[in-house]
Amino acid sequence: MAEVVIVPDAASAGRLVADEIVRLVRANPATVLGLATGSTPLPVYEALPARLAGLDVSRLRGFALDEYVGLDVSHPESYRSVIDREVVEPLGLDPARVRVPSGALDGIEHAGDDYEEAILAAGGIDLQILGIGTDGHIGFNEPGSSFASLTRVKTLTQQTREDNARFFDSVDDVPMHCITQGLGTILRARHLVLLAFGEGKAEAVAGAVEGPVTASLPGSAIQLHPHATVVVDEAAASRLRFADYYRHSYAHKPAWQGL
Repeated sequence: MAEVVIVPDAASAGRLVADEIVRLVRANPATVLGLATGSTPLPVYEALPARLAGLDVSRLRGFALDEYVGLDVSHPESYRSVIDREVVEPLGLDPARVRVPSGALDGIEHAGDDYEEAILAAGGIDLQILGIGTDGHIGFNEPGSSFASLTRVKTLTQQTREDNARFFDSVDDVPMHCITQGLGTILRARHLVLLAFGEGKAEAVAGAVEGPVTASLPGSAIQLHPHATVVVDEAAASRLRFADYYRHSYAHKPAWQGL
């Protein structure tokens, strides 16, 4: 079972996860982070700069979860642009050490394999930040994705395109295809940290944490991981049957265990 941490709000979650990242960087300046995009991880990224001040981040590496296919990297909503804007620049990271899957049409047929090789060459991901979609997707692994899947091109569901339309002029501008780390890739990370906020995510969170492990709800793959942490606010936790136990367990967790 994943550890579930219920916090008052998104800002509290951001501080909690940022503190864990800082702990990792202090222990290993060459830490490798898995970086999600979208609004969910923003509280983490906003909490990090002050906490990392004074630490050597020159060896820190990062791998984004996904990228749109066919969207120019200079587009403000390409995930290359988003990662640069929200992570690389505020944290003062070396852009060359923060990778995003290539969504360029030229070479797209082997872009997934190239990304897998780059992750393995970096020694794997130490901490992978995840969000979860209203349909239970993580990364861009839509319902039906194989738990053994690696980085590859996927077709986005209409629901996901509508959810992401807020970042574009209209849903018609949201690309139809993406390249995403697979569930198998995500499960190789040493620590998974899934964040979710708001009542709109409550059903997906409950299914991922307490429901059956099923490809119909890709987020349920976290139940297969030996070190998965789910950090949610009260609204996102509202459908969890064992919420009281999660609160009790976290309140009595030994401090040395970290997040």
